[in-house]
Amino acid sequence: MAKIITVGAGVQDVFLSQSDALKPVCESPEHCFARLDLGAKADVNQIHFATGGGATNAAVTFARQGHQALFMGIIGKDPAGQAVLDDLDKEGVGTQLVKYSLKYSTGYSVLLLAPNGERTILTYRGASTHYHPADFDISEQKADWLYVSTLSGNMDVLNKLFRQARDQGIKICFNPGKKELAQKDKLIGLLQDVEILTVNREEMQLLVSGDDLESLARNALNLVPVVLITDGVNGSIASDGRTIVRAGMYDDRPSIDRTGAGDAFASGFLSAWAEDSNLKNAIIFASANASSVVMNIGAKTGILQKGVPLHAMPIHEKEV
Repeated sequence: MAKIITVGAGVQDVFLSQSDALKPVCESPEHCFARLDLGAKADVNQIHFATGGGATNAAVTFARQGHQALFMGIIGKDPAGQAVLDDLDKEGVGTQLVKYSLKYSTGYSVLLLAPNGERTILTYRGASTHYHPADFDISEQKADWLYVSTLSGNMDVLNKLFRQARDQGIKICFNPGKKELAQKDKLIGLLQDVEILTVNREEMQLLVSGDDLESLARNALNLVPVVLITDGVNGSIASDGRTIVRAGMYDDRPSIDRTGAGDAFASGFLSAWAEDSNLKNAIIFASANASSVVMNIGAKTGILQKGVPLHAMPIHEKEV
């Protein structure tokens, strides 16, 4: 069992679905959108309340797999913030590192689910984007891993956390967001302290050159010891500098809701990697965890419990 601190957003999600008004309108197979006319009233037949945010989603994966998980983030003192805490308490995730904003409300998202599982998201980011270094301190936590999702591009907070982790020998798994990726020079500097970098194909292409997943993974190994890249329905690739593992889709069933799929994949990988550092086992569990999540509404509902049997999947392993 590892002690893993997750850092990032905690939000409340409200899902609206089963509505003719949410059927996608497609100009082409690559360009589909939701159309809601101004002044119109659209009926929905299902509403689902849940909590999300990359760091809380990851924390639940770790807790369900038997690790000691703690969430560090900022919420408001409001019903949405209480919902976040209640969900984490129910899962056995530690919340003693949570801080409260007196100015901003807890992040809140309304997700409009199309019948094909894609979604349009209306987001109030609130407290989950107003971070200050004084609110983040892991100097006395003695953790094994720090799992960091996006902090809205706040490099001061990231610098502090990464420095503290380095000083204590805490390994870092980093899943940066678009605001970190937009600051490439600063981000590259941070990566010298990162053990595992996990991003999707388009995000990795902002950091290194390469047209295919394997070339991207090989080039990313110049930045970090372990790299994990996802590519939607095309699967994923991972490498630890010794082996490259290429994985296809774990399941080919239609998705119900893709919210939290990336969080489930990244946290699933670290959850398994923290146990035995086996690349193949880690990417299989990551794929299974993400596949289970997209079969349910909400980012946490489908996160796998420990001991759930896994089935075979398309996978190829070779030496670097």
